[in-house]
Amino acid sequence: MPFATKQQIENARQPDLLTFLQRYNPNDLVPVGPGAYKLKSHDSLKISNGKWCWWSHDKLGGVNALEYLIKVENKNFPEAVQLVNELCGFSHVTPAIPSSRPALKPAELKKNTEFLLPVRFQNNRRITAYLLSRGIDMEILDYCYQHGLLYEDADHHNAVFVGCDGAEPKYAALRGSTTGSIFKREVAGSSKAYCFSIPALEPGAVLNVFECAIDALSYLTQLKMQGTGWHSQSVLSLGGVYQPKKNEAPTMPVALKGYLTSHREVREIVLRLDNDPVGRSAAQAIRVTIETLAVTIEYPQKGKDYNEWLMLQKGISPRQRTRDELER
Repeated sequence: MPFATKQQIENARQPDLLTFLQRYNPNDLVPVGPGAYKLKSHDSLKISNGKWCWWSHDKLGGVNALEYLIKVENKNFPEAVQLVNELCGFSHVTPAIPSSRPALKPAELKKNTEFLLPVRFQNNRRITAYLLSRGIDMEILDYCYQHGLLYEDADHHNAVFVGCDGAEPKYAALRGSTTGSIFKREVAGSSKAYCFSIPALEPGAVLNVFECAIDALSYLTQLKMQGTGWHSQSVLSLGGVYQPKKNEAPTMPVALKGYLTSHREVREIVLRLDNDPVGRSAAQAIRVTIETLAVTIEYPQKGKDYNEWLMLQKGISPRQRTRDELER
């Protein structure tokens, strides 16, 4: 590769080192703490919070994988750009589609998109301030940070809610963290079967199902406020719901089906969706699809959703929101 295009360089600067090594050389990663790793090949090189630092080499460090390949692996710039593009799934989308080949339909494009987490910012200060303003408990946020379930992205400072298959990220939802932001979307290539969730410490605990991750964290905060151990119940975000069409047989949401497949110990489900027409219709439809487990529906006692209820409990004035607000 004699040179790198502008697009290839921009792509190569996106992946953080942990994401890259999980694809490039996962056996080199050695866990040393919650969300922290060292390398077998370079014992003093540590990775944490989206950054890496090589302590035995004058604290040489950086953020993304490209910097690591150049500074530590001594690869030249074009070679490093090419390697990141190939390993992180960019190289196959760079060439234009030949005119003789039909363009992919949107559904096919979505199916063929490789999942890649957004680059982490060096800290989580902005999303912490935002989520605290929504009433979420700091201990619960710390748990999510330490277990790689939540972080702040580098480009737009969105909150990134991560869903995993075991230890491997498979899903991510973005939520704007600036005042008044209504930005919400899923990262391209996300698998709904692995939506954001926090299982309880004890197997077989009740599973609480919500429309979004912030509502799930709000409920855990309410448990803590009540003096109940917040690890005593499981929570799952569906990543949104839709109102069933007339004369259409209800289907179990992919997120719920995926969770139940991975957690066969679940015996009881509580649907805690929004208290509005869409949420109520979705809850009733989902209940019909669950035949072998105990299912109840519990709407928030006040407000539209569990976060609004939490904010009201804490004396925080929630902003009026509707489902059809435009998103950026």
